[in-house]
Amino acid sequence: MNILSIGGSDPSSGAGIQSDIRMFSALNTYTLTVITAITSQNTSNFGTVEPVSSKILKKQLESIFSDFKIDGIKIGMVYNSKTIKVIHQQLNKLKIPIVIDPVIKSTTGGNLLENNAIKDFKKYIIPLATIITPNKSEAEFLSKIKISTKNTPEKIAKEIQNMGAKNVVITGIEEKNRKISDFVLEKNTKYVISGEKISKINHGSGCNHSAAIIYSLAKKKSIKESLYFAKKFTYNSIKNSKSIGKGISITDINENKIEEELSTAINKFTEIKGIYKNIPECQTNFVFSKQKPKTTKDVLGISGRIVKAGKGIIVAGDLKYGSSKHVATALLSMNKKYPQICSAINIKYQNTTLLKIKKSKLVVGSYDRSKEPKDVKIKGSTIRWGINYAIKNSKRIPDVIYHKGDFGKEPMIIVFGETPENVLKKISKIT
Repeated sequence: MNILSIGGSDPSSGAGIQSDIRMFSALNTYTLTVITAITSQNTSNFGTVEPVSSKILKKQLESIFSDFKIDGIKIGMVYNSKTIKVIHQQLNKLKIPIVIDPVIKSTTGGNLLENNAIKDFKKYIIPLATIITPNKSEAEFLSKIKISTKNTPEKIAKEIQNMGAKNVVITGIEEKNRKISDFVLEKNTKYVISGEKISKINHGSGCNHSAAIIYSLAKKKSIKESLYFAKKFTYNSIKNSKSIGKGISITDINENKIEEELSTAINKFTEIKGIYKNIPECQTNFVFSKQKPKTTKDVLGISGRIVKAGKGIIVAGDLKYGSSKHVATALLSMNKKYPQICSAINIKYQNTTLLKIKKSKLVVGSYDRSKEPKDVKIKGSTIRWGINYAIKNSKRIPDVIYHKGDFGKEPMIIVFGETPENVLKKISKIT
C-alpha cells in the first residue's frame, strides 16, 4: 500500500514529513513524500520557514502521480497561497481518500500558515478533504467561532463542512475525568469518540492521528472504524513518547506495531466465510508476542475471546498484554525452542479439519492428555507439558499441534506461526 504525505520538513522528525515516514513505516506502508516547505525547528523552539517554489512543488507531484498507484493522501503544512493552488490543481480530480491536517501553528510556536493564505486554504484545500482533523483551537480559527454553550462543536463542524469537507473531526473538544473527546460530523450522522487522556506535552500527536486515519481509510475501513483506530494509535504514540532532545517529548509507536498486526489479522479472521464452525466451546484467542517473551505478560491477546454468535463471530474484549492464559502459555513453550514463532490461535478440533491439515502438508504435532503425569495436573501445567511433549523430538517446526482431549477436557487444535499474518495463511488452508 502506498500513502502520499504532502507537508513540511521537520529536521527533528517530531512532526511533518519525517514523522509520517516513521509512522507509515511502522504500519508496513510505503511512504511517498512531497515537500511544501523547509523548517528549522527542534524540541525546544521554532526557527524559520522557507517554502519550496511552485515549480519544484508541481514537479514533485507530477513525478509521483506519473509513476505510482496512490492509495491515500495526507496533507499537512501548506504554508502559502502559491503552494495551496498547486496542490489543488494536482489533486482536485482524484478519487482516493484525502485527510487534511490543518497545520496552522507548531507545538514549538511557529506559524505554519501565512495569514494571507487562510482564504485560499478554505477555498482550495478544505474541499479536497475526505476528513479534516482540526483540534479545538484550529476549528475555532477556521470557523471564526468560539466553542461555547451556544456555539456547540456541531455548529462549528457544520461551518467547516460547509466549506467543502465531507467529514469533520474536531479533536480535544472536552477534557473530563481523565478522558478526552473528539466530535465527529459525518454526512448523515454525528457522534463523540472518547479516550484516555495522558497529561503530557508532546510533539507529533496531531500528525500521528491524521496519519493513522488515512492509513485505515486506504485499507477500506469505514470512517468510524478509522477514527477509533486513530484514537487508539495516537494514545499509544503519546504513551510511548520519548525525550530525545532538550525540549518536549517526541511521540513514538514502540509496541503499537504488534497491536496493529494482531488487530488486522483478527479482523481478517472474523471475515473468513463459515469460520464460526471452527470456534470451540471454550472459545478462541489469537495471540502475538514481543521478541524473546518471558511470561504471558509479554504476549498480546484478547481480554475476552472470539466467540460464536449464530452463524457469525464476535470479538469480545480489547487487546491487552497478559490477557491470554492457555494460548499464550502454548506459544511461550513453542517460542522457547523455536524463537521465531511469535503468534498462535486455537480452533475447534474436528476430524474434517485434521484431514485438511494433513492434506495441506503442514507440519503436525500432537500429544495425548491421558498420558499427562499426575504431578503436572496438580500444578496446572498441562499446556506447557503437552506442547513440550509434542515438540520434544521434532526435527521441523510444527505448524499445528493438537490433542484429542481427556475426561472433561475439550479436544483442541492450535495453529502457530511467526506472525499473525503467517498464522492466517495456515488457517486459510485448513478451514
